Amino acid sequence: MGLQAKNKVESAFSMSSMTDIIFLLLIFFMLTSSFITPSGLPVNLPSSEASDIVMQEVTVSVTKDLRFSVNDKIVSRDQIKSELSTLLEGKKGQVVLHIDKEVPVEYLVEIGGIAAGLEANVSIATKPY
Repeated sequence: MGLQAKNKVESAFSMSSMTDIIFLLLIFFMLTSSFITPSGLPVNLPSSEASDIVMQEVTVSVTKDLRFSVNDKIVSRDQIKSELSTLLEGKKGQVVLHIDKEVPVEYLVEIGGIAAGLEANVSIATKPY
């Protein structure tokens, strides 16, 4: 008897669905990763219970030896206001302060006051416990 199957099974594997899954995973991990940009100067941040992640438009860093930087550009204390005003020109932006925990509070208040005077939202960067 000559019984033969008319339908033959193909052993080929389609990779198109696998690449779709890989791209979806890539997009998922890119969107769920944190959007923290490191500051240019090494700063030892204070700890806090509630440490929220905010989108950083403008960062101001102050190290313990009182070096100042605005968006990774090292500036003097007198230049902070002019740098912030050019970066926040005509818009209400977000200013994140990366201030070392050994810096006196007067510098925090001064820089926060400058940013608030330019109608920016001010937040202080901390590390969680």
